[in-house]
Amino acid sequence: MKDSPANLISEDNREEVSPRDSQQPFVLALDVGSSSARAIFYDAQARAITGTLARVERGFVTTADGGSEMDAEEALAGVARVLDEALQCAPPEIISHTKAVAVSCFWHSLVGVDAEGRALTPVLGWADTRAAGEAAELRHQLDERATHRRVGCRFHPSYWPAKLRWLKKTRAEIYQAVNRWMSFGEFLALRLSGEVAASVSMASGTGLLDQRRCVWDEELLAQLSVGIEHLPPLAGLRVDTFSLAGEYADRWPQLRRCKLFPAIGDGVANNIGAGCVSRERISLMIGTSGAMRVAYDGEAPAELPSSLWCYRADRRRVVVGGALSDGGGLHDWMTDTLALNEDAKAVERTLTALEPNAHDLTVLPFWAGERSTGWHPEARGAILGLTTHTRPLEILQASMEAVAYRIALLAAELEPYAPGAEVRASGGALWASSFWTQMLADVMNRPVKISRVREASSRGAVLLALEALGAIKSLDELPASVGQTFTPDAKRHARYREGLERQQKFYELLVSNQETSNTANTEQ
Repeated sequence: MKDSPANLISEDNREEVSPRDSQQPFVLALDVGSSSARAIFYDAQARAITGTLARVERGFVTTADGGSEMDAEEALAGVARVLDEALQCAPPEIISHTKAVAVSCFWHSLVGVDAEGRALTPVLGWADTRAAGEAAELRHQLDERATHRRVGCRFHPSYWPAKLRWLKKTRAEIYQAVNRWMSFGEFLALRLSGEVAASVSMASGTGLLDQRRCVWDEELLAQLSVGIEHLPPLAGLRVDTFSLAGEYADRWPQLRRCKLFPAIGDGVANNIGAGCVSRERISLMIGTSGAMRVAYDGEAPAELPSSLWCYRADRRRVVVGGALSDGGGLHDWMTDTLALNEDAKAVERTLTALEPNAHDLTVLPFWAGERSTGWHPEARGAILGLTTHTRPLEILQASMEAVAYRIALLAAELEPYAPGAEVRASGGALWASSFWTQMLADVMNRPVKISRVREASSRGAVLLALEALGAIKSLDELPASVGQTFTPDAKRHARYREGLERQQKFYELLVSNQETSNTANTEQ
């Protein structure tokens, strides 16, 4: 959501500290998201140092055929600008005692580079659905259940196997010229340092990593005819680090002696930064998209329900969860389209006064296709039940309820991995709307605590870096604070339950059954 995330976060935040009161060593955090790049300095207690945050807006370009692309060089330039700004606003004594640069980066991206490290393709994002046909081909040719068990990912266009097949089919000349495939996180390290190694965390979100053995999956690579030499090497048991080189060492001489850590996936970084590092807490996040995740020390699950994925934070820690393609982005689309974005506070007050699920509307929130729980990339959004008496605010309310229903389904699937766990919520969409946060508690029928950590992904990357540097012994040594607890209301839960059941009925009719029908027609 576009509102400032200040409503539910107290200004008295123990995750922030003034430069004067900060403690060495310092870490510069770089959070490369899908809609912006941010940089901020942290101290040895994983507290953001006030006055050092820099931000550059940029995003993926969508196309009518389902594409979601970003120019790799422009994205690199945006990251460089945000580092310029961070170094300009931070006090010299902070910069001079900075020991490392920790990076969190959006998961599931793919870019092909030549032998000199130049990008030959755009950066393809998780929301790119053009490889839906190739994902269907993989489901027919391979045992998806067995593959899911090994790599933790379904066959879906958000992951590399389908993307690589699509590029080979539609961009054959470029495909053959690519020397190595990597995510934007590795591309960034390659250009800044001249070296490349993928963290286990970033590799785990590709759909090509054996999650239990932490190696590239040989069976899948053979099926795709992709040699391991065309993938980035994996960071070792002791985390590999880089140093700035070339033009970037000259550009930022203050950082030449800093250790540059390989990027980790922004989702698991968010978990760690919000203090959700065990089975005792589940992270609920709604930003542009949405997700629920549980992270813990231990082995990857031997079996996974088809609705969930399994990735990694590192070689010791796994993260199990599910992701929605539509979250706060759908809210923004609704407020823009329905012209409801002039007075956000008034909209929030009116929404709060409305009765739950009293509009007779059903929204299927798949504007960007579906990931969890059904993984139907060709699913499309729908608003059902419209009449001449339907008001724009009711459509907005129904769309927020629709996202909450999909989150509730994820919560039910995650229960065996974190039974009775505390739900800790974060993300700009929830910080800006106590109404939506309360709705989620009511829909799930369980308390929801709001996280007070403003930059959870960057803080998570910093905690892992501090652990690797030996500054802390464990990730839970520096707990994250929480704010308001939203308690579910039984009557509202009953009303929302009816809406969820209605949504599921239409989901089966319009999405699940239609996908089955399309598959049958293709096979004929």
